[in-house]
Amino acid sequence: MPHASPTDQPNWLPASQLRPTPAADIYSWLFVNQDSLTQRLIELSADHFSVQPLNEGWQCLRSDECAALNVAEGSQGWVREVYLRGHQQPWVFARSVAARSALEASDMGLDQLGSRSLGELLFTNPAFARGPLQACHYPAAWLPEAVRSADLWARRSCFSRGPLNLLVAEVFLPAFWVAAAIKP
Repeated sequence: MPHASPTDQPNWLPASQLRPTPAADIYSWLFVNQDSLTQRLIELSADHFSVQPLNEGWQCLRSDECAALNVAEGSQGWVREVYLRGHQQPWVFARSVAARSALEASDMGLDQLGSRSLGELLFTNPAFARGPLQACHYPAAWLPEAVRSADLWARRSCFSRGPLNLLVAEVFLPAFWVAAAIKP
């Protein structure tokens, strides 16, 4: 996946700093309900939900990810990219990352998830604490070509368990907003 130029870097902001504030129905999906997005998508799809892995493996983490994980610029990490799908359509592009050093020192088998949702794992394990949500318009260049579009809303948060931090970014794709009957 191509890296965005420095001018394309996302400006991740907490709800209190986001200007203009998104419409209430969009804001709700970005910030209000902080439970599992997977569970909300299962409900919205009437149990026609699936996870489609796109790629995963060790990569050099992006600048914004290194900063969020508090690791050195250019650090290696585990990157997992998936579509969260409703009725076989990509609704959300999700990118989850963890620093290599912290992941290797943990007992997390992220490479064993396959088509299971990472959210399912994080929300059923009480040892994980979720950090604050942030949102931005995600750089189009960072999306898979099949769903590449400008100005898509994204949110992210960091889940922590001891020294392990998992940064999870979720980009709401156009088909999601259609299914949710929301005009972005």
